[in-house]
Amino acid sequence: MSPTQLPDYGEVLAEVREVRRAGIVRLRELRLPVLSGMVLSGMSAGQGEAGSGEPHFPAVERMLRTAVAAMGGGTLQEAAEYSLGLARGTRDWPPADRRRRAAQVYGVSVERFRKHQELMVLGQVAEQLVRAAAGSLPGDGAGRPPVLGGPSRQLAPSHRPVTVRAGGREHQLTLHVHAADLLRDIDVVVSPSNTHFALPEPYKSSVAASLRRAGAVRDPAGRIVEDRIRDELRAWTDRYAPRGLPVAPGTVAVTGAGTLEEQGIRHIHHAAVAVPRPGTNDYDVLPADVTRAVTRVFALLAGGGGPGRTSVCLPLMGAGRGGLAPADSLAAVWAAVEAELARGGDWDVHLLVRRPERADLVAELLTNPEESRT
Repeated sequence: MSPTQLPDYGEVLAEVREVRRAGIVRLRELRLPVLSGMVLSGMSAGQGEAGSGEPHFPAVERMLRTAVAAMGGGTLQEAAEYSLGLARGTRDWPPADRRRRAAQVYGVSVERFRKHQELMVLGQVAEQLVRAAAGSLPGDGAGRPPVLGGPSRQLAPSHRPVTVRAGGREHQLTLHVHAADLLRDIDVVVSPSNTHFALPEPYKSSVAASLRRAGAVRDPAGRIVEDRIRDELRAWTDRYAPRGLPVAPGTVAVTGAGTLEEQGIRHIHHAAVAVPRPGTNDYDVLPADVTRAVTRVFALLAGGGGPGRTSVCLPLMGAGRGGLAPADSLAAVWAAVEAELARGGDWDVHLLVRRPERADLVAELLTNPEESRT
C-alpha cells in the first residue's frame, strides 16, 4: 500500500476475517498484504521503526490490539477480542471455540452470531483500522500516532453496485444506503406494513413512515394537506379487507406514490409482513412471510405488462421492530429475488438500507455466501 493511499475497507475486512479463522497464534503463516502494508505505511510516517528484514506480524498484532482497544469496551470489544483470539488465554483456541465464546457475549446461538453479529464485530475492527490509517496519512498529522476512532477521510458511498449469481449467471444489483424518501427513478418501491395496513405516523423513521411523509402534499408552512399514500391504501383496504379485518401475511397492496412521482417513483407496493401481537406494541415477522410477499411483488409486476425493464426497490423487511436479524431478513428477501432472477426475470433490482455497516453486511452476504460459513 502506498504511504499516501487509504486502504480499501473491504480488503481490510477480508484480512481481519482471515485472522479470525486462523487466530493470532498463526499470524506468521498468513499472507496479509493489506495489513502488512498498513504497518509499513505507519513506519514510514514515523510511527515506528523496523529493519527491512524483520517480520511484520508482531506489528500487525499490535495494530489489531490497538484497533480493538479503541472500540470503547462493552460487548462489541469483548466479542472482537474473543473472535480474534486477543482475550487473555484464548490465543491458541480453535476458531469454533472462539466463535462460541463470542456468541455467548451477545447471548445468541453460534449460528445466529455467525450470520449477524460476527460480521458487524469484525467490520468495526476493520473500520478502526481504516480510521487509524486515515490519521497517519501525510498532510493529516504525519509522524503522530494514528487517531483511532477519529473521522474517516472517505464518505461511504450511498449507491453501491453489487454483483450476484443466480441461475448460473451474474446479475447487477444496486444497494442504496440512505433514507427511503431519497429514492429516485425507480418504478416500484416496496414498503413493509402490518397485516392491517395501518401506516405509522409521518414523523416516524421507518420506511413506511418516510414514504408516507414524502408522498404527501404540503402547504407553504409544511403542513400535510393531502395524505395521498394513506388515502389510497385506505381505499384498498375498504375494498378488500372491510370492517378492519387483517389480511393474510404476505399480501401486497398497490398504491400510487403521491408526490414521490415527481422523483420518478411510480408505485408503492405495501407488503403485509408484520403480525401485531395482541395487547402489545410489538410485531411478529416470519421469514417465510417476507419471502411470500416479495414473490407476490414480482407476480404483480409480471402481470402489469408494462413496457421496458421494471425497477423495484426492496428494504430489509422485518429487521426493525419485527425482530428479525438483518441477515435473516436479507435471506428471506433474497430467496424470492434469486428465484425470479434464476427463472430469467429481467428486473432491475435495488436494495435499501439506512446504515453503512448494514450495507457492508448485505454486500458481504450476497457476494460471499459460502465464505461466511467458515
